[in-house]
Amino acid sequence: MLTIKFDKLGVAPGDQVLDVGAGFGRHVFECARRRADVVALDYAEDEVVQTRATLGAMVASGDVNVERFKGVLRGDATRLPFNNGAFDVVITSEVLEHIQDDVAAISEMVRVLKPGGMFAATVPAWLPEKINWMLSDEYHAPISVGGHVRIYSATELKAKLVSAGLVPRGQHRAHALHSPYWWLKCAVGPANEDHPLVTRYRKFLEWDITTRPRSTKLAEQLLAPALGKSLVLYGYKPPVSRTGTDLELDPARVAK
Repeated sequence: MLTIKFDKLGVAPGDQVLDVGAGFGRHVFECARRRADVVALDYAEDEVVQTRATLGAMVASGDVNVERFKGVLRGDATRLPFNNGAFDVVITSEVLEHIQDDVAAISEMVRVLKPGGMFAATVPAWLPEKINWMLSDEYHAPISVGGHVRIYSATELKAKLVSAGLVPRGQHRAHALHSPYWWLKCAVGPANEDHPLVTRYRKFLEWDITTRPRSTKLAEQLLAPALGKSLVLYGYKPPVSRTGTDLELDPARVAK
């Protein structure tokens, strides 16, 4: 289940890609499938271990080439252990809402992005997230340790990306059918995984992910602009000339 549109990023074979907050690796796998060289970084040790195991299984099965994976490591998004301009593409999905100093994290991600590179960030969209917060205090920080610490508007996130030196290159919403699931969870208690309504809706989502019927694809397309759980923003890091002015953008790297 991908949130980022990789065609919009223009990920190409041989690109160096960093996934900050890779989780269990869903976007990492897509990068490898597109023959990019990818580094996965996450703060949670258990997710790093599971991602390594999953990647190992994919290599063993021949789904992806082992050469595509350059590292799976634990790290802090506000202090990335990479040189300036080390990556052609940097992505971060459902991470910034967990970080107190999100400005520092964005600055670090832009620092390690090459001039001319592409960036993508996803965060919970304002309206679905606001409803979650209203329904349950247990859903977010401080009661939920490590939980969400803020609710982003598109304007706020875009402003922070621009302040870090990125040029906006489009946005969209995703996963409209997932919003009601989280509203149900918050209504009955986020930890109540066995509630009948939650169980039934989760089975529906699992069925949708595995079968991808035309009906739910159409529903997602129609509902995503208003109810999409995730907001996705894209940005371009422009090259800078010696005089400090932006050089001409490379059309092969800029998302349409």
